[in-house]
Amino acid sequence: MSSTEPRTAPKVRHSRRIEHRVRGVVTSDGAGVKLTRLLSQPLQRRLDPFLMMDAFGSDDPDDYIAGFPDHPHRGFETITYMIAGRMLHRDSAGHEGLLENGGVQWMVAGRGVIHSEIPQQEHGVMKGFQLWLNLPAADKMCQPWYKDFSAADLPVFTTPEGVRVTVIAGHSHGVRGAVERPGTEPLYLDLHLPAGTSFAQFIPAGHNTFLHVYEGSVQVEGTETGEGELAILENSPGADGVSVKAGADARVLLIAGRPLGEPIVQYGPFVMNSEDEIHQAFSDYRAGLFAGAIENAGT
Repeated sequence: MSSTEPRTAPKVRHSRRIEHRVRGVVTSDGAGVKLTRLLSQPLQRRLDPFLMMDAFGSDDPDDYIAGFPDHPHRGFETITYMIAGRMLHRDSAGHEGLLENGGVQWMVAGRGVIHSEIPQQEHGVMKGFQLWLNLPAADKMCQPWYKDFSAADLPVFTTPEGVRVTVIAGHSHGVRGAVERPGTEPLYLDLHLPAGTSFAQFIPAGHNTFLHVYEGSVQVEGTETGEGELAILENSPGADGVSVKAGADARVLLIAGRPLGEPIVQYGPFVMNSEDEIHQAFSDYRAGLFAGAIENAGT
């Protein structure tokens, strides 16, 4: 990973608190890949602009080997963060990309794309996360694009306390992430906190924010959240960010974004703003209109 020197960040004077904690639902998707759904439709309005988040992790190939064969998407973005393992992406425009340890695959489905994600290993650990980020109504029918970021492409910095921060999206401590989105302003950080350390991040008061602890446990303003939980942070008008503390070694995803405040209508792999648009998505998919060229656009 690339190392970046952090600048002095705005001091967080009033940290958000944990509103409530969510335990994910064990399920399967694709061709039977076992995963935990941390964020699903009941939370879409509360965590707008985020639509879904899955965690997958197993050392049993039977849990992941079949992968996710060809399937369509329209109206949102997918961010896949691979902690361990190798996944091959292929799409309807003929593009391919191999997602490996520490890498990120960012895809804008826009007006429609068909892709597959197939594991490229027959043994060992497969672990990672997929997050769905909504697109503003004005951008839902945009030209799709897709880009792989290797671990070396992702900006990383270490705080004076020794917290290692990977900036996947947004800005942290003056470090710009791999991707920026002006419409939803997503912040996506992977925090590795050694025992006894803390990390503070400025977050605009109106942005929806959550944490996912995938190793260990952390405290936010005295409330603990543990491994496997998704902790939703309250939207307090007086809070200017969040402070996270680790008693023992912990690894945490910190995710925030500016809510769109628009209607959300989801049916399977399509997320639009009205039922009519969903019907049109199905019609276009059946008519073979999801195979337009995908550009590896810049970020």
